[in-house]
Amino acid sequence: MRGWTISDWQEAYRNGATPAQLLNELVRGLTPEDDPAWISTVTPAVLAAQLAHLDASLAAAGGDLTKLPLYGVPFAAKDNIDAAGFETTAACPAFAYTPGRSATVVQRLTDAGAIVIGKTNLDQFATGLVGVRSPYGIPTNSFDPEYISGGSSSGSASVVARGIVPFSLGTDTAGSGRVPAGLNNIVGLKPTRGAFSNTGVVPACRTLDCVSVFATTFDDATLVYDLAAALDLADGLSREAPVAARQWRVPAAPRFAVPAQPEFFGDELSAQAFKAAVAHLEARGATCVPLDFSLFDDVAALLYEGAWVAERYAAIRDFAVSNEADIHPVVRDIIFKAKEFSAADTFESIYRLADLKRRADALLAQFDALVVPTAPAHYKIAELLADPVRLNSNLGKYTNFVNLLDWSAVAVPANLREDGLPFGITFIGDAWRERALADFAAQWHRATGLPRGATGLPLPAQSAAALSGAALSGAALSGAAQPAPEARHSTPGDTIRVAVVGAHLRGMPLNHELTSRGACFVESTTTAGNYRLFSLANTTPPKPGLLRSENGAPIQLELWDVPATAFGSFVAGVPAPLGIGTVTLADGRQVKGFICEPYALQDAQDITAFGGWASWLAR
Repeated sequence: MRGWTISDWQEAYRNGATPAQLLNELVRGLTPEDDPAWISTVTPAVLAAQLAHLDASLAAAGGDLTKLPLYGVPFAAKDNIDAAGFETTAACPAFAYTPGRSATVVQRLTDAGAIVIGKTNLDQFATGLVGVRSPYGIPTNSFDPEYISGGSSSGSASVVARGIVPFSLGTDTAGSGRVPAGLNNIVGLKPTRGAFSNTGVVPACRTLDCVSVFATTFDDATLVYDLAAALDLADGLSREAPVAARQWRVPAAPRFAVPAQPEFFGDELSAQAFKAAVAHLEARGATCVPLDFSLFDDVAALLYEGAWVAERYAAIRDFAVSNEADIHPVVRDIIFKAKEFSAADTFESIYRLADLKRRADALLAQFDALVVPTAPAHYKIAELLADPVRLNSNLGKYTNFVNLLDWSAVAVPANLREDGLPFGITFIGDAWRERALADFAAQWHRATGLPRGATGLPLPAQSAAALSGAALSGAALSGAAQPAPEARHSTPGDTIRVAVVGAHLRGMPLNHELTSRGACFVESTTTAGNYRLFSLANTTPPKPGLLRSENGAPIQLELWDVPATAFGSFVAGVPAPLGIGTVTLADGRQVKGFICEPYALQDAQDITAFGGWASWLAR
C-alpha cells in the first residue's frame, strides 16, 4: 500500500479488497510515537465509525462505487483543520479542543468516501515555513533526515512523500502549501483564496489563508481539488470562480516570466537546478522572459513587516492573552509584533497593497504565468534552530507575495540536485487559474521522469481519475454535484460520440469546452486514410481544419462522449469556418466530428504529413 495513488486504491477495491481490511492494516503499521510527522492517528473506534459511515454511504448509493469517487481512500489533515473524532491542536497542547464536526473541506472529501487516518504536525499556529516550531517534534525531510521538511505543513508533506497516504490537506498563508512540496519532491496545489472553505480551519491570517492539497501526482491533486472546491455560505470569505475564469488554459507555447536575478542565498546547487528547469521549459516550447522581481519583494514585506502580523494575533488573541507562556517562543515573538501596529497602520498597509497589486497585475498580464523556485535553498534542521527567523524569511522569497496579491499557484517537482535532494518550481497565475496551471504542470511533471515523492516508484501514466477529474472541474467550481471518476462509462443514447482533432484534444486550450460539459474521453484513434489536415490562418487559439480528400492520409484524433443534453450548446459554440459533420474512422465507424469549410483553406498550411495536430505543434 505504500506509495499507492488514488487510482491504486480504487483498483484494489474493484478487485475485491475491502476498506476494513486495507485501512486497518495501514493504521496498524503507523508508529506515531516514533514519527513526528503525526500529532495523532485514528483510533480503532473512530476508524470503525468512519468505516460504518462508508458502508452506509455505499448502501445509499445502491452499491455503486462510482458514486463515491474517493471510496476508502485514506488521507491526512494538517492539525489546524478540524476532523470529527480527532482533537485539533494547531501544534499547541494548551490550545487543543475537540471539534463537534469536521471542517467543510474535510466533510466534502469524506462525503466522497475518503477516510481520515491522522492529523499532521505543523509550525505552531501555521506560523513558519520551516517545520521546526512544534512541541510535537520535528518532521524531517523525506530524502535526508538532517534537513527540514519545510513548513508550516511539514507533516502533511512528509506522509505524502513517503507514500503513507496518497494525498493530504495543508494550509497556505505565505507558502506553507508549496515550500514543503518543493523540499520533498511532491505536488502542492494552492487554490485561489476562498476556493476551498475555511469553515473549521484555525486561522493564521483569515483573509489570506488557503487550504491546500499535497499529492505525489497531479491526477490525485486535481481530483481532490475538483471534489473539495465549492462555495460555502457559512464562510464569509468563500468564493466561486467566475465563468470566464474557468475557460482559461495555458497555451501550447506559453510565455513565462522568470526572476531576472534569482536569489538562492548561496545555495549553488539550487541555482543550478533552477537554471536546468528553465532550460527544460524552453526546450519544451516555452518562452521564459527575465523579469525584475523587486515589486514582489515589496509586496512580501507587508506580510511580516507590516500590519498583517496583527491579523495573526487577532486569530488567537483570546488564547494569547491568557496563555502567552504556552506559545512557542519564535511564534510568540512574531505574533506579538502586532502590538507595534495601530489601526491607522493597518489601513496604510491596505492602501499600499492595493497600489502594489495594481502594478503586479499589470506585469502578470503580459505573461501566462510566473515561474519561480518553490524554495530557494535547502536548510538543515540545525541551521534553522540556530537562525530561525532569517532562514525562514529566505524560504518565503518566492511564496510570500502570492496570497496577498490574490493569485493562485501550483508547486511541481523539477529535478534532483547533485546532492540527491529534490528541487521544485512553482507556476504562479492570476486568481482562479490553479486548475489550468495544474493541467500544464502535470504534463511537465510526467516529462521529468522523477519518482513519486521519496517512494522510488515511477510516475504512473495518466489515470482514469485524472480524466474524470478534468470533467469534474467545471461542476466543482460552481459547487454542483460531483460525478464519480468511473462515470466515464456512458449508457448508449445518453451521449453523442464526437471526434476532435485540434484545440479540443486533451491538454489543448479548448479541451475545457468538453470537460466542463461532462464529456468523457473514450480513446485515441485515427481517421480513415482519405483526410487532409490544415493549420488555419488567423485563429485564436490556433486551430486545424480537417477536409475529406481522395489524396489523404490517416489523421490522429480523440473520441469523446458528450452528454446529449449538452451537445447543442457545444455545437453552438463552434465558430466558422469550422462545423460539425460526419467523420469516418480507420475501422469504418462514423461519428460526429469537426470539419472545415473549403474556403478557409486557401490561406491555410497543409500539415497532413505530420499525422496530427499535436505532432504539428511539437515540431
